Amino acid sequence: MNYTNIDFDQLFGSSDQTNPVMMLIWIVPIIIFVFYGQRIQLQITSGELKKGIKKLEEYKIESRNELIGYVKKNMNPKDDPTKKIDRFLDYFTIMPVNLDPTGIVVKVRHIVRAREDYSREHVKSLSPETSDFELTKIQTLLEIATSLQMIYKVVNHLFLTAKKQNNYPLILPLQMMMPFIMEEAEAMHKAIPAFKMGQPIGDGIGPMVIGKMMLESKKELIAFQTVLSETEYAGRKLFLLKAEGPGASVGRPGDAIQSIISKNKLDAIIMVDASLKMEGEESATISQGFGAAIGGIGIERFQIEDIATKNEIPIFAIVIKQSIKEAITLMTKEIADKADEIRSQIYEMIQDNTKSGQSILLIGVGNTMGVNQ
Repeated sequence: MNYTNIDFDQLFGSSDQTNPVMMLIWIVPIIIFVFYGQRIQLQITSGELKKGIKKLEEYKIESRNELIGYVKKNMNPKDDPTKKIDRFLDYFTIMPVNLDPTGIVVKVRHIVRAREDYSREHVKSLSPETSDFELTKIQTLLEIATSLQMIYKVVNHLFLTAKKQNNYPLILPLQMMMPFIMEEAEAMHKAIPAFKMGQPIGDGIGPMVIGKMMLESKKELIAFQTVLSETEYAGRKLFLLKAEGPGASVGRPGDAIQSIISKNKLDAIIMVDASLKMEGEESATISQGFGAAIGGIGIERFQIEDIATKNEIPIFAIVIKQSIKEAITLMTKEIADKADEIRSQIYEMIQDNTKSGQSILLIGVGNTMGVNQ
């Protein structure tokens, strides 16, 4: 057969728009995408999500193994702790009913603290001789492993549900949130070595600044895992408050302020904490503002705001911007080098907003792992 004589213009309809071959080339893909478009998109998106889910599973397994290995090495339990730790990892917390919001914070505080106390006592039961310092590190490693396991379970559940229903729109929200989920999971995974070694993390910059200010003064335990010190500056009385270091603790500043205010009159509160930076912002930048600078579920912040409102105490804040990864991993040199500048800004804020003879409470907010006082 001689193929040199084929008229391609006639075959593909270059000169005749009613050519059937050209019509099929245009119509068949349209029909395929109309009836199978969602399935095709689902398969493409599923391939991308599977990689992320596989990574989350690796983080979950590695964090569990790191926790079990650390417990066996540092607590020397009499029995194999694996089964007990696996039970810890599956614990969940049911938040109280919020149909009637009155008193909801008190209920949340009760449940959260009961969970913390329960975890602490049961971890200590693995080896009663374990020091409080080691206990706080193991508790934090347990929280990391539990969080990574929960993230994996939720993401995998949403993915499999969408696949089961062949529902592409159902998988879209997961696809959009996956980069943020992976960023947070990766940060928690990389935080494990710092907590195992008891090194300061980025979130500890607040306690580090206040801890340095109370080095030469007498300290007292004012609330659970929370220490208080008193000093003076420019005729003002300063109360210095932070979580008790060098363990991995954030303390209970709300209870501490309640105790302080019952015996002393405060004229101002200054809180120093780490803050998540926005995309485009530089890390380790310092900002000043107003209000209670403290994260968490909100029970400590509510308590501090309630006390300040009832006693008409202004709350000032100094925050150090950082990414989620920088906040929970080993403190970078850029953040640590800002400690002296933060202290200078604290003194400047005191002089600008208070008078001689007044009392000011300075709070170093954050995880005080590796930060003494």
